[in-house]
Amino acid sequence: MDKAIVSHDKCRMNERCAKNKTCPMVLVHKLVFGKWKILILWYLSGGCLRFSEIKRKLPEVTQKMLTNQLRSLEEDGLISRKVFPVVPPKVEYSLTEIGKKMLPLLEEMYSYGIEYQNNKKEE
Repeated sequence: MDKAIVSHDKCRMNERCAKNKTCPMVLVHKLVFGKWKILILWYLSGGCLRFSEIKRKLPEVTQKMLTNQLRSLEEDGLISRKVFPVVPPKVEYSLTEIGKKMLPLLEEMYSYGIEYQNNKKEE
């Protein structure tokens, strides 16, 4: 724990926050804050998905909530939405280039989840 505090002190967060008026950690938190956003990004890391495919992967999310989370991720530039001019409408979601830059973070979170589960089993 002490190492994390020292690391935080050395990162000059206070200077950045004062200059940009936003802490980089607060910005990232705003981008991925939401009950489903991280999972949506994780599932899209495998490639394009249609709305119904995302919904199947997240059975507990309501259609309205999923729509809101997808819109928010799109507004923030992390995902793109492609509408095909067919009947019935076909919409695909995919990660943008800036969204793909989150993949190493998501992969680390996944690895941490596995490690955490294994440690909990040992206790």
